Amino acid sequence: MNAMLISGTEVGKSIESRLKLEVDNLKQRTNKVPGLGVILVGDNPASKHYVANKERVAARVGVQSFEKLLPANSSMEDVEKAIVEFNKNDAIDGILLQLPVPAHLDSNKLLSLILPEKDSDGLHPVNQGLLAVGRPGIRPCTPLGALKLIDVALAPNSKGVNGDVPQADLSGKKAVVIGRSILVGKPVATLLLERNATVTIVHSRTKNIEAEVASADIVVAALGKAEFVKGSWIKPGAIVIDVGINKLADGKLVGDVDFEDASKKASAITPVPGGVGPMTVIMLIQNTVDNFKRKHGIKS
Repeated sequence: MNAMLISGTEVGKSIESRLKLEVDNLKQRTNKVPGLGVILVGDNPASKHYVANKERVAARVGVQSFEKLLPANSSMEDVEKAIVEFNKNDAIDGILLQLPVPAHLDSNKLLSLILPEKDSDGLHPVNQGLLAVGRPGIRPCTPLGALKLIDVALAPNSKGVNGDVPQADLSGKKAVVIGRSILVGKPVATLLLERNATVTIVHSRTKNIEAEVASADIVVAALGKAEFVKGSWIKPGAIVIDVGINKLADGKLVGDVDFEDASKKASAITPVPGGVGPMTVIMLIQNTVDNFKRKHGIKS
């Protein structure tokens, strides 16, 4: 392996340390702490694991957690009621509806019911719209985490206080995003554009995906297909951010990129697990803290 390994676990821990100091300071200033409300419908093992992990991180930084667990057969009305309760709870600054929800529920309608100012996941249509037009707002967690890892890859020795790194200007760099979901593909492409990258989105209907990927200085893979991106596609020296997490028949977890082969050509690459996943969690907490600060008129 020649590529630098970009550890989301390590970067996430450094951000966690900074957030703990920030939450301690907020508590001293307001006598309150940020609150995260989590709604989980059903007993999907992966979702339960993610929720538990988010609540552990929240506890470590001093963010209070509120949890609503609903059975898999809950109606739309049941879930809507839980969201409205969290909307009205002044102690909750960020609301997370853990996805995916059971198939009989309308996730788009449910996400739209969350107050935009309490949307810790950045998936409310208002916040997606603010991102699209370049106005300040709550950004989706996974794309935020992916951009931070790109910053680390471009400035591995420029860490500031508590592991912070400067935002990279991506002028002149070509980025290829594989996947077009509202969770990752579309928002991460927009965030890359904001950093002045030249961005191409490829997806299931794109022809010659290999050629598009081979031209990229930055590759963000988020399509949900195990080891879909081959090492031979990677441009020598490219940065590879693998958002996917897939379980093989033998139980092994792998990303959307063939890690072993891609590592021989990339300059930097994220592992799976331990790459983008931990960053998604810490960015959720960051969004919740930022929501609290906006509510209380705190700018720093």
